[in-house]
Amino acid sequence: MDKNELHHIVIIGGGFGGLYAAKELAKSTNITITLIDKRNFHLFQPLLYQVATGGLSPGDIASPLRAVLNKYKNVKVLRAKVVDILAEKKEVELKDGENIKFDSLIIATGVRYNYFSNEKWQEKAPPLKTMEDALGIRHRVFHAFEEAEREDDEYIREQWLRFVIVGGGPTGVELAGALGELTRHTLKEDFRNFNPMQTEIILVEAVDRILPPFTETSSKKATKQLEKLGVTIRTNTMVTDIKDNEVVLKQGDNVFSLKAKTILWAAGVKASKISEVLADKLDAKTDKAGRVYVNPDLSINHYKDIFVLGDLALFTHQTGKPLPGLAPVAMQQGKYVAKLLKARLKGKDYKDFEYLDKGSLAVIGRNKAIAEIWKFSFGGITAWYIWAFIHIRYLIEFDSKILVMFQWAWNYLTMKRGARLITGDAPFPYLDKNYYSETKKAE
Repeated sequence: MDKNELHHIVIIGGGFGGLYAAKELAKSTNITITLIDKRNFHLFQPLLYQVATGGLSPGDIASPLRAVLNKYKNVKVLRAKVVDILAEKKEVELKDGENIKFDSLIIATGVRYNYFSNEKWQEKAPPLKTMEDALGIRHRVFHAFEEAEREDDEYIREQWLRFVIVGGGPTGVELAGALGELTRHTLKEDFRNFNPMQTEIILVEAVDRILPPFTETSSKKATKQLEKLGVTIRTNTMVTDIKDNEVVLKQGDNVFSLKAKTILWAAGVKASKISEVLADKLDAKTDKAGRVYVNPDLSINHYKDIFVLGDLALFTHQTGKPLPGLAPVAMQQGKYVAKLLKARLKGKDYKDFEYLDKGSLAVIGRNKAIAEIWKFSFGGITAWYIWAFIHIRYLIEFDSKILVMFQWAWNYLTMKRGARLITGDAPFPYLDKNYYSETKKAE
């Protein structure tokens, strides 16, 4: 077949959905693929919190997209940002002005954190969604302990040792648990001016329990496990403002503030910006968070050759409720769209998408995790081992699996975290000791 006759598929996004679609499509000889991502690597997001707390290094959970796909000669990778979709012309427009034609388009750009119209909070309470976020949080966390070691003023030291995490979903729970282990095990012999167990970790959740997507039984198990790690959980508590080194909370009619040097955001998500393009240019229907309603075959509206999948897609056809924003959903959708397109090219029909729920997992600490598999709910060391092996199973490259397995085994035996590095300058000025001292004088 002449190259000009090959079916060209453009994939936007190198996350789980995009990558799994690319690898499945690449097996066909009558298809060419262009994968576009603004970064040059695939990120294993479920382990970002491990980088943020020094458990793993960035390279352990990221794989260069070119390296992952280099054996597929019909796949081209571009590091670029898509800013527009010209559906009638069947082109995507890149930020640098270049247009790329497609026969079929797969959009899997994921979501970002939602600050609920309070975007100014992001600088003071960073999210955990990208590698840059993780490294920034790692800097904040270990910078706080270093400043606490140098601080003789107890009032100021308490604020360096107070960590507030907003959002009691899986990311917030995992961050809180990792910080609890860090202060009670890893760092316990490292400092002389304070005891790391003095660290206060506060997990704030707006509804009546943490881990809302899980069952109430699992939420209770997670609560007990976090409390054993010294985490204070405040449910039914809303954030009303975030200032420099301060978070204002409302619990019922009681409004109060907490002075804290480290405030982290893990509450709510909204769609990536490309959803606005889909809504404006392709008349796609979206929910309040910007997620795109898709057809049973994951296409949008009457555009049978444009597909949306992963966290960006709002698929309600199976149960009447949206599918969870989990990696397995994106993986299954990526493979599904690839198989659908291959069937179409052969002139065959293909079934509608159906998600196979293999369960949900959340880790809290060493030997501490929550697992819901089919109708079973359990926690503790069994859930932790299941979580560990499943995560290793889905790391993309073989080298990454070996490195992570070795790192976890070493951490398990020694209770150490080998990536506790502070690199670069303080992420934000109010984390600087001199800045804070001047602010304190002004008060």
